[in-house]
Amino acid sequence: MSRNKAYAKAIVAVNRILTTAIYIFYPAMIVYLAVSTPVYRWIEILPYVAVPGISFIMVSIFRSRFNAPRPYEMPGAPVPIIKKDSPGKSFPSRHIFSIFIIAVTAFVLWPPVGMAIALAGVLLAVCRVLGGVHFPRDVVAGAITGIVLGAAGYWVIVPMLMGRPF
Repeated sequence: MSRNKAYAKAIVAVNRILTTAIYIFYPAMIVYLAVSTPVYRWIEILPYVAVPGISFIMVSIFRSRFNAPRPYEMPGAPVPIIKKDSPGKSFPSRHIFSIFIIAVTAFVLWPPVGMAIALAGVLLAVCRVLGGVHFPRDVVAGAITGIVLGAAGYWVIVPMLMGRPF
């Protein structure tokens, strides 16, 4: 696959576009919420920062301690299409975790937008595997972790802390 330059360029481009778009969307969403919410109600925005933020830290710590190898670290593995040379920390995929927890966050506010981001997450997951930087288990675990921690955060933990449904 890496010998086909058009294929390789497409994988790299889709990976870069989706990653950049999501990492622009999330802060823009928080800014939009801050601008459209009266100052005396800004506490209501906190879950949209805290749930993804705390979850991201938890996943990062787990990844660091688990330290699973990446596909290109395997004996005889081809050079990855997506440029990456750092060892380990492959499980779960933090790119995929991030896009899915952002999808859950957007879903809480605007369900169609959240679903669109989740679909983009599936495409990004495919790119990360075909690009040679993750095993399928890494991206599946990243997606499930993002969905589960997002759902737990927004529909279980935040309501308990706020004393009312979120």
